[in-house]
Amino acid sequence: MPSIVELLASPVHRLEGRPSDGPAPAPAGELVDEVHVRAGLGILGDRYFNHRAHKDASVTMIAQESLPPGVGLAQVRRNVLLNGVDVDALVGSVLVLDSGSGPIRFRVNRRANPCAWMDVMVAPGAFRQLRGKGGIRCTPLDDGVLTVGPVRVDILEAA
Repeated sequence: MPSIVELLASPVHRLEGRPSDGPAPAPAGELVDEVHVRAGLGILGDRYFNHRAHKDASVTMIAQESLPPGVGLAQVRRNVLLNGVDVDALVGSVLVLDSGSGPIRFRVNRRANPCAWMDVMVAPGAFRQLRGKGGIRCTPLDDGVLTVGPVRVDILEAA
């Protein structure tokens, strides 16, 4: 069964400037067991919540299968780490996730391409290895709650 492995709601953008400068310190509590999603706005408490420049990309997801063992959201800076879902194949569709509190639809707008920071945060060469597997950028279409653990997944054609 597919699962939500990790959830990240970070109030700060840690990867600014040059990768050679290193990341900003991680705030306490950015990896959480549940997130509150708001339609059209994103995840409460996240740096991209209701951020105009990220309106169509306020929630990001990545497949655990795309990452080396032991690498998670603290390194790749996506919001949702899913196991058992090929998220990179979903651009142009609507992904529905239900972790027990009711379904939440996400319009999958485009890929979340990796950047040079991945060579610093994950491992040398990760930037190239994650091309085409860097996850997706989504717009939430419903309010709801996602929690770590098993998740029901449906994929709908975009209207």
